[in-house]
Amino acid sequence: MTRATARPRRTASALMALALVGGISAAELAAALAGAPAAHADSWRDKEYWLAESGITKAWEVSKGAGVKVAVIDSGVDGGHPDLAGVLAGGADISGAGAANGQESIGAKPEHGTLVATMLAGRGHQSAEASAKPSASASASPAAGAGAGPDGIIGVAPEAQLLSVSTWLGSANPGGKTDQEQIPEAVRWAVDHGARVINISLGSTSPEWPQSWDAAFLYAEQKDVVIVAAAGNRVGGNIQVGAPATIPGVLTVAGLDRSGKASIDSSSQGISIGVAAPAEDLAGGMPAGGYAEWAGTSGATPIVAGVAALIRSKWPEMSASQVINRIVSTAKDAGVPGKDPLYGFGVLNAEAALKADVAETKVNPLGSISDWIRVQRRGNPASTAPAAAPAPSSAAPTLPEATVPVAQKPSQLDSAVPAAVVLGFGALFLGIIAAAAFQLRAALRNTPKDGGDGPGRSQATAASSEDSSNRS
Repeated sequence: MTRATARPRRTASALMALALVGGISAAELAAALAGAPAAHADSWRDKEYWLAESGITKAWEVSKGAGVKVAVIDSGVDGGHPDLAGVLAGGADISGAGAANGQESIGAKPEHGTLVATMLAGRGHQSAEASAKPSASASASPAAGAGAGPDGIIGVAPEAQLLSVSTWLGSANPGGKTDQEQIPEAVRWAVDHGARVINISLGSTSPEWPQSWDAAFLYAEQKDVVIVAAAGNRVGGNIQVGAPATIPGVLTVAGLDRSGKASIDSSSQGISIGVAAPAEDLAGGMPAGGYAEWAGTSGATPIVAGVAALIRSKWPEMSASQVINRIVSTAKDAGVPGKDPLYGFGVLNAEAALKADVAETKVNPLGSISDWIRVQRRGNPASTAPAAAPAPSSAAPTLPEATVPVAQKPSQLDSAVPAAVVLGFGALFLGIIAAAAFQLRAALRNTPKDGGDGPGRSQATAASSEDSSNRS
């Protein structure tokens, strides 16, 4: 399994890609760029074009995500980043190689989780100058009305809380757990610790998932949790959408370029796509307080997950199916009319998702893992409780294992039954022959020698003559 990785950029992009892979801070990156001065945090806020273009700033008039927990299943979130102060409400390490609270950046791309988290629920921060002059900060950024600091990254749901669930993916895990083990365990942990939305900015090149994942995603569905997952990036080898974004009921996010079209590099395609969101020229926080530009559906996913958090904050009793339906049914249609494999139901419109009148539905427009299990696993649905031992696959053959036949001496009973049958039929045949012979001898005894109708004729012939005379 691979992450939906950031796309390398031109000129300075080569070093930026190295920063993402190596996890260096923004200051180190600036030093590498021929001594160019580091950018101020508010210049990073200015890069967040999706806040206005996707209708998020308008959606903040209705909700900012208060009271909602969103789990980030990723490489760990650096809770010490200034834009994440007070954002993390808990966490865990599933890999066996990270910090117990999930806040250590681990794996092949350790900065990945912090980039996702800041875009989803960053609160920005006060600069030193603004702290000295608080009155000057009110109009410092388009997010000033969001109740957060004017500098740094402001997330889509700046009043939501995050749960950091760290996993080790993309390289050999020193903790020993495989991705097949980590993903379902992470989903279960998130559900059990109060997540109402789960962000999975991870992807794979295979549309199929292990059967061991069924129970965890079924568990989330039954507990009414919204799961948002990245479609994956072509540049990373994901031509088609891969698991877990192919799991029925999951809200899969495709990527858009800066012009609002389906991104050639930072997206993929597939029938499971639900909605499309910006995936190029993104900006987010890095571990140790830095910032970076990046690209990919990894970044488009927290934008959509943030909108799901806004909806769940506004309508706490709304079902997960209805939350997803609000997002996809208010999306702006793009590409060919109707749902298509590039844009899904269309381009994210956060304002409409929070303000439009949407018909109530009890059915998830993206399907149900429960229904899928019932059909595809042939009546062997995954249990919602952790199993002590893996159950045998429902696809296993029901016939016993093939064995080589061994010749054995037949028993006396086996021999006696056929013999009795033969003897019985033989006796019956002899009886029939004997009866026929007896009848033949009797007939010959009563037959006249001259063949006439005299006294020597048989009784049967005489009786026939008598009957004839009486009728006349």
